[in-house]
Amino acid sequence: MKLIKPLNKHLLEMTQWFANQGELIDWSGSTLDFPLTVSSFSAELNINVLSSFVLLSEHSDVLAFGQFYLRLNRCHLARLIVNPLHRGKGIAAKLIEKLSIEGCNELGVKECSLFVLEHNKSAIKAYNKYGFTVTTYPEVLPEAHCLYMVKN
Repeated sequence: MKLIKPLNKHLLEMTQWFANQGELIDWSGSTLDFPLTVSSFSAELNINVLSSFVLLSEHSDVLAFGQFYLRLNRCHLARLIVNPLHRGKGIAAKLIEKLSIEGCNELGVKECSLFVLEHNKSAIKAYNKYGFTVTTYPEVLPEAHCLYMVKN
């Protein structure tokens, strides 16, 4: 598995991973509108600004997507998603591991953080399994019912 910068063909495939607005909000918050187009998707994800990656299989299948940026002196992981066809196979752990290493190295930090909606129990379970714990966020949370998780 390898991380690469997403191409338009990867983004096009990702637009098919969401069946409705609710799924989109659970993943990215309230900034994206359904249905998606590649241009609106790319623009809303700030692909040209944020460090964005797709995780590819050895056969170049798009397995997952994620972003990172510096937030409160941590590598903040954002918009993590696993291709629905590949869920339950440990892909989330690989994505988190590879993004964390890449992000901490690029940003020069040692800790990671992320936000997750409190009703997204499967994501919280995956993040806990990888060592993230819920902690108090020192500012106003960006979304209602959002948790802040940190991995030291």
